[in-house]
Amino acid sequence: MREKEGLTHLGSQGTQYSAEYDPSVLESFSNKHPGNDYFVKFNCPEFTSLCPITGQPDFATITIAYVPDERLVESKSLKLYLFSFRNHGDFHEDVVNVIMKDLVRLLEPKYIEVWGRFLPRGGISIDPYCNYGKPGTRWENVAWERLSRHDLLPEVVDNR
Repeated sequence: MREKEGLTHLGSQGTQYSAEYDPSVLESFSNKHPGNDYFVKFNCPEFTSLCPITGQPDFATITIAYVPDERLVESKSLKLYLFSFRNHGDFHEDVVNVIMKDLVRLLEPKYIEVWGRFLPRGGISIDPYCNYGKPGTRWENVAWERLSRHDLLPEVVDNR
């Protein structure tokens, strides 16, 4: 299956970690259930990027949830991709939008959302959220509904 799908990272013993942002490491494979609507969710509790002004590290949990259409993201390539932000300088809001847009380009999902929960620096934590629903489908409406109702209840922040 790996060769048939063109997956190069899965099962590879010679994994290379990019020191700079690199969306080219993302790989996908065929969804065996494109007629079913279901969520796939990834949590990355050790995400790191850099402040574009100070160069100081920013730490976050990045949550990616999507409803696939024809393609699924290969998880090892996603790990390598998220790692490539380690030395990348971008504001928190930019980071979650870049991740979402790269995955939309790769997968053309029915729906996707990306949420960053960044640890505080200077006494403030920033939790940007973005989403996308495929235009002209019911998922476009789901995206608006989830965005318009996102985070309406205050979050208990007790571990940051």
